Amino acid sequence: MEEATALAGTELDELCINTVRTLSIDAVQKADSGHPGTPMALAPLAYVLWTRHLRYDPSHPEWPERDRFILSAGHASMLLYSVLYLTGYDLPLEQIEQFRQWGSATPGHPEFGHTPGVEVTTGPLGQGLANSVGMAIAEAHLAAVFNHEGEPPLIDHDTYFIASDGDLMEGISNEAASLAGHLGLGRLIGFYDDNHITIEGSTDLAYSDDAAARFAAYGWHVQRVPDANDLDAIDEAVTVAKSVRDRPSLIIVRSHIAFGSPNKHDTAAAHGSPLGEQEIRLTKENLGWPRPNEAFYVPDEALRVWRDAGARGKPLREAYEARLRDYTAKHPAEARELERRMRRELPADWRGAMPTFPPSEKGMATRAASEKVLNAFAERIPELMGGAADLAPSTKTLLSDSGAFERTNYRGRNMHFGIREHAMGAAMNGMALHGGIIPYGGTFLIFSDYMRPPMRLAALMKQHVIYVFTHDSIGLGEDGPTHQPIEQLAALRVIPGFTLFRPADANETAEAWACALEMSNAPVALVLTRQNVPTFDRSKLAPAKGLARGAYVLAEADGGKPEVVLIASGSEVHILLEARSKLAERGVRASVVSMPSIERFEAQPAEYRDSVLPPDVKLRIAMEAAATMPWYRVVGDDGAVIGLDHFGASAPYEKLYQEFGLTADHAVSKALEMLGR
Repeated sequence: MEEATALAGTELDELCINTVRTLSIDAVQKADSGHPGTPMALAPLAYVLWTRHLRYDPSHPEWPERDRFILSAGHASMLLYSVLYLTGYDLPLEQIEQFRQWGSATPGHPEFGHTPGVEVTTGPLGQGLANSVGMAIAEAHLAAVFNHEGEPPLIDHDTYFIASDGDLMEGISNEAASLAGHLGLGRLIGFYDDNHITIEGSTDLAYSDDAAARFAAYGWHVQRVPDANDLDAIDEAVTVAKSVRDRPSLIIVRSHIAFGSPNKHDTAAAHGSPLGEQEIRLTKENLGWPRPNEAFYVPDEALRVWRDAGARGKPLREAYEARLRDYTAKHPAEARELERRMRRELPADWRGAMPTFPPSEKGMATRAASEKVLNAFAERIPELMGGAADLAPSTKTLLSDSGAFERTNYRGRNMHFGIREHAMGAAMNGMALHGGIIPYGGTFLIFSDYMRPPMRLAALMKQHVIYVFTHDSIGLGEDGPTHQPIEQLAALRVIPGFTLFRPADANETAEAWACALEMSNAPVALVLTRQNVPTFDRSKLAPAKGLARGAYVLAEADGGKPEVVLIASGSEVHILLEARSKLAERGVRASVVSMPSIERFEAQPAEYRDSVLPPDVKLRIAMEAAATMPWYRVVGDDGAVIGLDHFGASAPYEKLYQEFGLTADHAVSKALEMLGR
């Protein structure tokens, strides 16, 4: 790169801003796909934020006391990539030139863990905004737990996000913003890019909300910046927002998509398509760019300003490290505890808290067992923090003696997410991404449909998030088909990197919680019953620790090799144990396999899988009170599945199981039919 003409003041600011604009349009053009308009519009905002306010250190992207920045408008990824390159992150210009290409560090939408400086995987609109709420929750909780009054705060950072019109139109933004306002999360500062354009055209086609009034009604502090190019106005608005600590802040910035483009300024044509070579040249000329015919040109003077801004982070980080040393000297146990949490390591003695349950024919609901296990583990794992979407008494997800997380008590560990499943899921992602928290959240399994997008993103980001889904089948009875899940188990099992456990009794539930706590790089769902199920006598049956491998032989066949293998998860396992006994009375040797996690079992070595499901025993019967589809790959071509490929009904659960064939007698009849007897 050659030296640019020496500039100063406003002209130098403009050169730095236009560097972001030109890099963005060049990258989108070379990729022949992407969204150039928003980076062009918001380059001044990014410039002010990253050069004057944001605390970060490109040489240490994971510095724990950095400010968090979330580009909820993930389609504008080139805005973020340009700034990361310019400020000195490990993202060279060659990667900008490889935007959206195979193997590059600059994918179409930002991906956590893929690009240095990217805090969250964004793109599905509204998710990043809600993630930022979770990050602000985590910051507030950790600050309340570890900071000491009268001493310099150890945890004292802000969370910023940029949201688009699309983010605000998606329903999740209502849920998340309402929760943030209610909680008074004053370290949360958002920017709404009010550019009046979506893919189909003007926002007037479908959107006429008063965003300022809406967020003010949620309890946010709201400001307006009439012109995105007014650097001083943006600077002042951010300064004011940082002074407001009793509520979150939204800064509404009026911008113009594709600013500088003679023919695509303020048009939908610049939203999701390259400008075109001719328009790029005209745009660069219009912006007074030094080399309008050269792609990816970065003036040295602009780069120097950006790199100097990035260098601001080193003394800030070093000052934090000095505070940490002082803190460690004064509070060594707390410092070790915080470090352990941020390393995502469990306490050394945590497994010793796991309860065991005595055999019982009456047993208990696995949701009730989960409550006991959760509270036992929570006493030794203080970073466990969560709650439910207004269903804690039903999902049994309250922590005893831990207090509620609320604006007057950020030390509390019980989250009251309200009837906001979608925001709950996304906020839990933010809590996990922030670090120092293991979030869990509960609702009925049927309502997992409301939070599937953040669950998918948790798997994509490999985040340690735990879902507690109760009322797992037609076993909830009289509430009827609207509340009885059928297809939800199958839908969750097909999410890549997602693990689902449906334990069969109280002791399997304890083992499932233990596995969920150990899986620090993946989301886990615990799927639990409303109705009581027997607690098995483990002196006569295999130990529950077999759950850790996804499936295990709970009861061997009497008298030798099985003729038929009976397989189930959850509340149907005890039904097949009864069927096994009835088959034995008829001279049929049957084993029973408890398979709480199909996907975890399939990840086991072939030798183990063959020991559970002998390849030469072709007659297999699976039973689950849900859609049958996932089980056919378990039973094979010669097997059978007893399940529900239709909706349920309103009646006592015992009647439903009988009417829909989820009985021991039906399993026996099917086995005898398959054996030709």
